[in-house]
Amino acid sequence: MPAVIVNQLGPEIGARLADHPSRPVIIEHDGSSRPWEVDSAADILLTRAFPAWRSAPASPPEGWPHRLRWVQTMSAGMDAYPAWMWSGTIVSSGRGIAAVPIAEYVLAALLAREKRIEQVTVRGPEGWGEVALGRLEGATLGLVGYGAIGQAIARRAAAFDMRILATRRGVWSGREPGVEPCALSAMVAQADHLVVAVPSTAETRHIVSSELLAMAKPGLHLVNVGRGDLVDQDALLDALDSGRVGFATLDVTDPEPLPAGHRLYTHPSVRITPHISWSDPAFLRRLSDKIASNLDRYLAGAPLADVIEPGHAY
Repeated sequence: MPAVIVNQLGPEIGARLADHPSRPVIIEHDGSSRPWEVDSAADILLTRAFPAWRSAPASPPEGWPHRLRWVQTMSAGMDAYPAWMWSGTIVSSGRGIAAVPIAEYVLAALLAREKRIEQVTVRGPEGWGEVALGRLEGATLGLVGYGAIGQAIARRAAAFDMRILATRRGVWSGREPGVEPCALSAMVAQADHLVVAVPSTAETRHIVSSELLAMAKPGLHLVNVGRGDLVDQDALLDALDSGRVGFATLDVTDPEPLPAGHRLYTHPSVRITPHISWSDPAFLRRLSDKIASNLDRYLAGAPLADVIEPGHAY
């Protein structure tokens, strides 16, 4: 009997899975309003961090999980989902599929800060003149988080001969050559560029605090590609105003989007992008490849890749 899959990830993913050799039954589902309301005959749910998940009921909906045995999410972080999603199901994540585009975004942000291409572009002879530019070679990069994203950033930063410091949860099992494990407080005092790439948990909320920023190397460039609540935004604005932080590149904010008129929109030392660092033309192909591979495992009764244990944020 073929697997029944509720697909909330769009028609391209559905079409790819419909061609799987097992010929699963694909039920397309919008998911944007009540993503937990799935067909009771479904075995598998493919979902993403729709805003609606954050307003999910505190208790499991009646009948949950029905026949569901496996939930596959698009993102690596689990902060959007209710704890009951794990009730009776295996939950696996999209860990790693966005690591390359996010790493490229970070390097673009670092180069934009040092080379100031927008600021030095001239529109006429009156703008001609020498301007001192920065360089990445020899600069110190601090990585707050050394998972798939942090590792992808480190590999690219090493090509620019940057000094790379990193901190991570748990034991170091391996790292790129030249990456130095470092405590966060020591890292921020040395870093020219500090990249935040950890999931949102109770422990990481406001990990970039007023106390941490007070220890920052003057002129620090802060890059946040994790979650908006990792940074105390009021503390960041104070540090920007004082010059302790020289510039902030924020692909994530708290909330998203920020309300109209928020100071971060207009601060001259802030660049905000709309949580888009993960995007590239091959994203859906990589996502569908990962889901198809996990479907092979599921049908064979083998362990799934990137399973998230109950209570874990990633």
